[in-house]
Amino acid sequence: MSEPPRVLTHTAANLHRGMKTTADSVGILLVDGFHYLALFAIGATTVWSAVGTFFSMLDKGHAGLADILLLFIYLEVGAMVGIYFKTTRLPVRYLIYIAMTALGRVLIEIGGAEHKTGKDLLIVAGAILVLSLALLILRFASYKDDLSDKPSL
Repeated sequence: MSEPPRVLTHTAANLHRGMKTTADSVGILLVDGFHYLALFAIGATTVWSAVGTFFSMLDKGHAGLADILLLFIYLEVGAMVGIYFKTTRLPVRYLIYIAMTALGRVLIEIGGAEHKTGKDLLIVAGAILVLSLALLILRFASYKDDLSDKPSL
């Protein structure tokens, strides 16, 4: 009499395992599909924006330092997308590089504006210093784990 419950339990466990495997496979497919779609959208938008900025510089007839730094920001975003494509890891250091470059652009704009005070310059320069220190801490903390931080021999 104990045979039918054991068979039923075994069948239910197999069914549950099969449902979980199927749900996990569909979930992974949907998440990976979203990642690829989002990465293509971000990459395409970055290229589109960089090309637009470049043609805008051509129309003006010259490129200012802020324009060149904006192109570097696009380059870093593109590199970050490429690294995420290859490794599925988001390098936080690139986000810090982008933030530092963006603050550099702000610093140039503040320096060019006549109505800004020296306090504004110090605040932005201090923010760049804080980001630089954060980057230094990240590099030392990840030295053991991240092969890209180690010097090549």
